[in-house]
Amino acid sequence: MSHLILLFSLFLAPAFADRGNQKSTQNLCSNDVGHKRQKRDWIWNQMHIKEEIDTPLPHHVGKITSSVRNNNAKYIIEGEYANTIFKVEETSGDVYAFERLDREKKAEYELTALIIDRTNNRSLERPSKFIIKVYDINDNAPVFVQKVFNGSVPEMSPVGTSVTKVTAVDADDPTVSGHATVTYQVTRGGEYFTIDDSG
Repeated sequence: MSHLILLFSLFLAPAFADRGNQKSTQNLCSNDVGHKRQKRDWIWNQMHIKEEIDTPLPHHVGKITSSVRNNNAKYIIEGEYANTIFKVEETSGDVYAFERLDREKKAEYELTALIIDRTNNRSLERPSKFIIKVYDINDNAPVFVQKVFNGSVPEMSPVGTSVTKVTAVDADDPTVSGHATVTYQVTRGGEYFTIDDSG
């Protein structure tokens, strides 16, 4: 009987040992998952600002935000007019314009957002490019493409005969409804001539 008990316990010992090994392997795996580098992301919406804002500078443009959690994190921007026209508040990520912008001079700016550890200047996340778009206001009057347009018409021509074509252009954004629409009007000689919206 004692031989039988001894034999039975010898059979069970490897099974319990395997179970123990499985448990410790599972613990190691779950620890590995916990220590894996988490995917981080930049979080922002499209940045835009109206041109020619007449309120006091600086003007708030938007906010760059990272999901990185680090008490020493510091936001930086690089690129077109970074740290001259555009500056970022290094702890909040708020981006400001320090000049009034003119869309007709430049419609958009491409910048790069970075987040670094201020203690050692190491990047906490890959840099990411973003664009600041300047929204149009209807601030330009149409101008004729030349100073004088010459036209002629034979005498006794029927009503509706074409005399000449004039062209004016508007520098405002044509994609914004009505901002670059040009209409024409005869200011003198209207008793003889009319002009349509095509010039």
